[in-house]
Amino acid sequence: MAGGDRRRGWAAALGGPVVALAALTACAGPFQYYEGTGVHDTTAADLAGGWQHAAGAGVLLRQDGTALLTELDGQDFDFDDGWRLSGTGTWQLTDRQGGQVVRLALTARTGVEHRSPAPAAAATASPAPPPAAYAWSLHVGRDRQGGVGLFFFTGDPDAGDAYVLTRAVPGP
Repeated sequence: MAGGDRRRGWAAALGGPVVALAALTACAGPFQYYEGTGVHDTTAADLAGGWQHAAGAGVLLRQDGTALLTELDGQDFDFDDGWRLSGTGTWQLTDRQGGQVVRLALTARTGVEHRSPAPAAAATASPAPPPAAYAWSLHVGRDRQGGVGLFFFTGDPDAGDAYVLTRAVPGP
């Protein structure tokens, strides 16, 4: 086989897999393969307490590893269904190469709310029913002053929309 024929043979052999790989990665936005915040020094004691979202959702992380959730939205594409879950569950601080993550699990659902107005996806299609149990991965981050924060991504991973929980301010 001549040099040109050999190159054409390799190109033909690799062409299909290269096209398939390009198609698979074309939708991979910056947050689809998020690797973490790089935070590794937070303790479970640092995270215990109340956390809130601007839309009214709340999470109470108790020191014994149990949690109380109030109207917490779904993660990733589940956010588009518009439900908000309340109930009790568990949490655990984990550390992986990219940074720390709180694994939050709703184990006993006590309520379901729906965001208003309904998300566009939920208005045009019949959304899946809210789950009886659910799990979130809350990334541990730090603000510019060194304060701890928790967040997860919502909607299409290509968009990178963050759902941020900040330390709840105790009442009077």
